[in-house]
Amino acid sequence: MLAACAAATSAQAQDAGVINNQIQLGDLFSTQTLDVVAVDEGVGAETAATGNAVVAGADGVDMAITSNQTMAGSARAVTTVNVSDSMGDASQVNTTAMGNSADASITQATMTGVLTQIATASPNVTAQGYVEAENASAGDLGLATTAISNNAAITLTNGAAGVRVNQSSAADVLADGGAVLQYVSGTSDVSGMAAGNNVGYVGTDASAARLAVSQTNTSNLVQASQFTAYGNVQSAYTTATAGGNIVGAVNEGPLLDVASSQYNEAYVRAQAEGSAWQFGEGSSTAYAVGNSVLAGNTGEAVVLDNVQLNTGGGVEAIARFEGADGYDGYSRATAVGNDATAYSCSSCTGSMTINSAQTNSADVGAASTTTVTAGRLVNSTATAIGNNASFYVTRPGS
Repeated sequence: MLAACAAATSAQAQDAGVINNQIQLGDLFSTQTLDVVAVDEGVGAETAATGNAVVAGADGVDMAITSNQTMAGSARAVTTVNVSDSMGDASQVNTTAMGNSADASITQATMTGVLTQIATASPNVTAQGYVEAENASAGDLGLATTAISNNAAITLTNGAAGVRVNQSSAADVLADGGAVLQYVSGTSDVSGMAAGNNVGYVGTDASAARLAVSQTNTSNLVQASQFTAYGNVQSAYTTATAGGNIVGAVNEGPLLDVASSQYNEAYVRAQAEGSAWQFGEGSSTAYAVGNSVLAGNTGEAVVLDNVQLNTGGGVEAIARFEGADGYDGYSRATAVGNDATAYSCSSCTGSMTINSAQTNSADVGAASTTTVTAGRLVNSTATAIGNNASFYVTRPGS
């Protein structure tokens, strides 16, 4: 991993320049197994495998960054937690696998740059996280499993940015996991997220940004699958999210301008299944999308120029919850070929300029099943959409 940072120390501080070139040819494996009998406070585990990683930031100094990352090997991270008696009060288990990762941030200054990430020769990116505790108990449990082929994060604090991001992936991506426990007295939150290409932008404190993003995903598969089973649980949440290409940009300031081009031909699958013999609340949620873009500004203006093409293997979401004796049971499955959302702030004299084109030629399917033998509330929702667009001007907090 390459890390670079700069901070202004005088009025004559010079601008920061970052040039990063990284090539990973071999495979990466990170595996961790915890065998636990009983603990009081909880269990913590972090397992990560990343091919190329760069972090660059500047505070009070303008920064120009050029980053080129190429991933040609596989990345795999696996965490297994075996528990025979008790996990304690609160536990968190995180497993992350990434091909290329770039993180750029600026505070009270201006950032310009080009971030290029290529994983067209990478066979696969896999993250697997499991908790095996069929005869054990836990207070609160968090289990997060994340697999992303190309990931770019851009952060502004009272800053300005003009950044281009180019991402191309042919790697199959899998985020698989789950938990089996006898008794959970609090909340069990089990989640999986898989993405071919992902760009996240956050701007705060009167920031402004222009982003140009190009994403191409030609892999065979992007899948997030999570499975849970409980004897007795107070609150159980099982979530799976999968996307071929994802752009999420949120800003608080005068301008957010996003130009996004997305092409996906992978089969995208999100599967979340949970069961409990006794339960207070049980929920299974699956969301699968071929291409997704969000441009939201709680400041004055948002501009979105969007082109999305989803083809090839199809998009599928499967959600299932089954409970024997309890209160509230939910399952929600949502599958979308192309999804575009933009919003700005009406109380800030907000303006919006949208140019959006969406084409979907792939099959899109959603299946949701909720089965409760005895309970208070049962709810099931299945939604399949080829192309979805939502643009609105709203007040903050509404």
